Amino acid sequence: MVHPVGEPSGSPTGWTKGKGDDMGIRSERVEGQLKKEISKILQEDLKDPRIGFVTITRIDLTGDLRYARIYFSIMGDDAAKEEGLKGIKSAIGFIRKLIAERMDLRYVPELYFKLDNSLEYSINLEKTFERIKNEHKESQSGDKEV
Repeated sequence: MVHPVGEPSGSPTGWTKGKGDDMGIRSERVEGQLKKEISKILQEDLKDPRIGFVTITRIDLTGDLRYARIYFSIMGDDAAKEEGLKGIKSAIGFIRKLIAERMDLRYVPELYFKLDNSLEYSINLEKTFERIKNEHKESQSGDKEV
């Protein structure tokens, strides 16, 4: 079984947010702040050349705020993504240290990074729809000329 970067096989399964209660609101606020700080760290503080243009797409926190799954995308081919993944994995401890310094949290969450390919998937889907639309227009214009 393949686990996200840094995520051990015995990681928590409660990646749900308690919507509607105070903890859910706090969780959402912490997620937003974490997203902002991690994005800033990846762009400005990490000097690893393997980490290219990284975008944090989503963060899921457990209800107790102790574990964070960070979904991210990297622009580039598969080799660039693999290298970026290795760079991020090697910097998890440094990222947690900077989060501890910058955020007022009782516990800095354990960070699990997971590559998010949904952006590429939607771009490819959009291209497919555009191609089908163009083919449909061409076939309709061909029918009218006959």
